[in-house]
Amino acid sequence: MDYNKLRALLLRRFSMPKERSIRGILRSFTIAEKAVFYFFVSVFLLSGAALLWKVNNAFLVEVPIRGGTLTEGVVGNPRFINPVLAISEADKNLVSLLYSGLVRVTPEGKIENDLAEEVTISDDRRTYTVRLHQNARFHDGTPVTADDVIFTIQKITDPSIKSPKRGNWDGVAVEKIDEKTVSFTLKQAYTPFIYNLTLGILPKHIWKNVSNDEFSFSQFNTLPIGSGPYKVERVERNSGGIPNLYRLAPFENISDKAPFIKNLVFKFYPGETALIEAFSAREVESISGVSPEKTLELQTNNSRIISSPLPRVFAVFFNQSQSKALLNKEARQALNLTSPRKKIVEEILGGYATAITGPMPAGIYSWTSMKENSLTPDEELEIARALLAKAGWRANPETGILEKKSASGTMSLSFSISTSDAPELQRVASELATRWRELGAKVEVLVFETGDLNQNVIRPRNFDALLFGEVVGRDADLYPFWHSSQRTDPGINIALYANSRADKYLDDARSAAEPEAIEKNYKAFAKELETDVPAVFLYTPNFLYVMPEKIKAVNLGSLTVSQDRFLSITDWYIETDKVWKIFAK
Repeated sequence: MDYNKLRALLLRRFSMPKERSIRGILRSFTIAEKAVFYFFVSVFLLSGAALLWKVNNAFLVEVPIRGGTLTEGVVGNPRFINPVLAISEADKNLVSLLYSGLVRVTPEGKIENDLAEEVTISDDRRTYTVRLHQNARFHDGTPVTADDVIFTIQKITDPSIKSPKRGNWDGVAVEKIDEKTVSFTLKQAYTPFIYNLTLGILPKHIWKNVSNDEFSFSQFNTLPIGSGPYKVERVERNSGGIPNLYRLAPFENISDKAPFIKNLVFKFYPGETALIEAFSAREVESISGVSPEKTLELQTNNSRIISSPLPRVFAVFFNQSQSKALLNKEARQALNLTSPRKKIVEEILGGYATAITGPMPAGIYSWTSMKENSLTPDEELEIARALLAKAGWRANPETGILEKKSASGTMSLSFSISTSDAPELQRVASELATRWRELGAKVEVLVFETGDLNQNVIRPRNFDALLFGEVVGRDADLYPFWHSSQRTDPGINIALYANSRADKYLDDARSAAEPEAIEKNYKAFAKELETDVPAVFLYTPNFLYVMPEKIKAVNLGSLTVSQDRFLSITDWYIETDKVWKIFAK
């Protein structure tokens, strides 16, 4: 087409066919007819627009996008934001977000690769070979290598560092295969070892010049560089130089799924009362680990309380080597029978717990929760009294305390319950003492500060009965708590339990590969405890998390420790957008 023809086409005047006829018809309309005509034209256009809007919405879906801020309050100030040293809840919360391990656990309890691209387990289940992802890097952009993994384990196992995780790595040989591959060799098969690989990895290039003596004092304990889903954006300190606020921002590592929430802000408070006051004043939006009785004080407008069972067991452990009365099996059976588990759960713990009668936390297996009991409290007392009477226990006519005569003299059913100064544990101990006094026992409650309890009561086994909670953990390994080899400190068989058949079941459960075999051994072990009654098992507590309604896609799953609430943090979101379905991932 030449220039002249193109110019003529562009200058040509286009007109709608019959346009003049239509204009003529419109001119002939009266005012009323024009009004009616334009009314129906408007209705037609609006209806068409509405139809198009509905069709468009039918193809749109809401998707989460990056944005928003969540401010959380935590009790205590962080000192060791370091996976090797973390002790406090504040430390552990931040470590879980700022560091990543070779593997991670999902809220459903499944194992997924994290920094690892592949994990291979040998046929004898003693050697774990891990190949790191080629693109794994720390917050400063430095690649994660086998040297970082080995450096982290070396620090944990060094006695001078005094890492609380040292026991998890005793007897484990670590070897570098190449820059991106490392192997772990165990002395014997230990199925739960895979959970050790969730340990956060330290950057060697940051820490290598820090001596062991300086390790716990290093500035990197409060200015951490890890490889987790979040990185430190800002730190604020009080007048004493102690961090009282951390602002975190998302970090895109090897995962194509970086967190949606733009900022996590953590503020720190000296105690539970101050934390609740901050929540009520709206200084923070979410808080966790609040005791059940305190939830009644919370003003939860625009917030919700999420509850999840913790794999912990609270029980009264008997020290039969110290109390002669508790050495009597019938006495232990009677105390177990009359324990007010249901009342403790409902009235003291506000329903945020599950009653149990065995060593396993509720929910681990179908048989671990307390079976429905049709007996009334009075009927339980009657049966327990009959059991004691048959065993030769008689009430002292003056004191009313049960006594039993033997060749060595007269023994009274008298003992003390030691526990920590946690308010709910004091109330539980008081309720147990009241109930057992009705049975005919003389019971004294001794309350200790937590540090004092651990150092001067539990470690030297200086108690008659101990009301205490054991963190069984996700791997449900009962060996440390009940095997006879763990009776003395630093072992944590605090009931000093010894039973060769029970030991065999625990050994077999530890080395078994199939879940069915593990459960079978633990069920048989629980039967041994039911017969011997070395403890009165009471309840599995729930973890309570108060958080704003604006946070979506929260899935706590089954927690092991409080920081496990962040296992699905990359799924949480606040802000959304609408896109056509074909563009939604």
